Amino acid sequence: MSGERLLNFAIRYGFLILLIGMVLFFSFAANGFASPRSAVFVLQSVAITGILALGVTCTLVVDGFDLSIGAVATSALMLSAYSMVILEQSAFTAIVLCLLMGAFVGLVNGILIVKFRVPDLLATLGMMFLLIGLQRIPTQGNSIATGMSLSADSVAEGVFSPAFLWLGRHRFDLVIERLVPVPVVIFLVIALAIWAFLSLTRHGRLMYAIGSNERAAALVGTPVSRYKIAAYMISGVTASIGGILLAARLGRGDIASGTNLLLDSVAAALIGFAVLGAARPNAFGTVVGALFVGILLQGMTMMNAPYYTQDFVKGAVLVVALVFTFYLSSRRGAGGKV
Repeated sequence: MSGERLLNFAIRYGFLILLIGMVLFFSFAANGFASPRSAVFVLQSVAITGILALGVTCTLVVDGFDLSIGAVATSALMLSAYSMVILEQSAFTAIVLCLLMGAFVGLVNGILIVKFRVPDLLATLGMMFLLIGLQRIPTQGNSIATGMSLSADSVAEGVFSPAFLWLGRHRFDLVIERLVPVPVVIFLVIALAIWAFLSLTRHGRLMYAIGSNERAAALVGTPVSRYKIAAYMISGVTASIGGILLAARLGRGDIASGTNLLLDSVAAALIGFAVLGAARPNAFGTVVGALFVGILLQGMTMMNAPYYTQDFVKGAVLVVALVFTFYLSSRRGAGGKV
């Protein structure tokens, strides 16, 4: 019996203990890691990937997967820059265009998967390549910035709106100093909204039911197709929000800036399976997973670890999280036997 209790404890709290241990290790091993400024930098670094990961979580809930989120975010970054710098539109127009683009991409993904029966990985992978190519065509693969050459005798005269840049660069005042960036606040608001939607509403429970047994959910009258399409639209919109915030932080349309968004976001969403022994996609676990990735990379950077080791370490952490989730849970289901 004591062995079973120990196994249950490891499944439920093992990953949180690992997170706390990692924070303590970096606090002693890296000078300045335990400072408030370092904590805020971690939050800022994970805000965008965390927002994308929350969108992935919604698709995982309905037993799907979205590989196009990184491309959607980069497309939103380029679209917002193109709208303001080249078309000279307002910040409001640029944001609306990006959100509509994200919703439309999610709608197309959902229709391909639900109506045309294309496997989710193949549909979203195809969309990813489509968007990567499409976002390069208007500028012939160049980044977008004020004053860039448009032709032999003209340059781009538009600028990033100060209101738009506020989204990525403003910090809210605290008692000591200006610490909390706007993207962190937006990340926390979206995380709370998705957690409440999935955990506290009938719609969220139906989405979990679809992910557990789609056929059974359909037999009791659940509009499975609508919910699955909605999940991909949520993923597209959250990815576009991440792209908007990235553009607002950079102040330019840098086409290469979203390279790691997909991998980091997927890692955060999958690590969330291991938090509190959930063994299923959930918003709280995704937030913890995003923080785990951010703390890990921040600690390694402050310890001057080579940049080329970071992907290896993230992969190792993901494998450990999946072991916590599936192997230990299967042992519990088998009554603690190997």
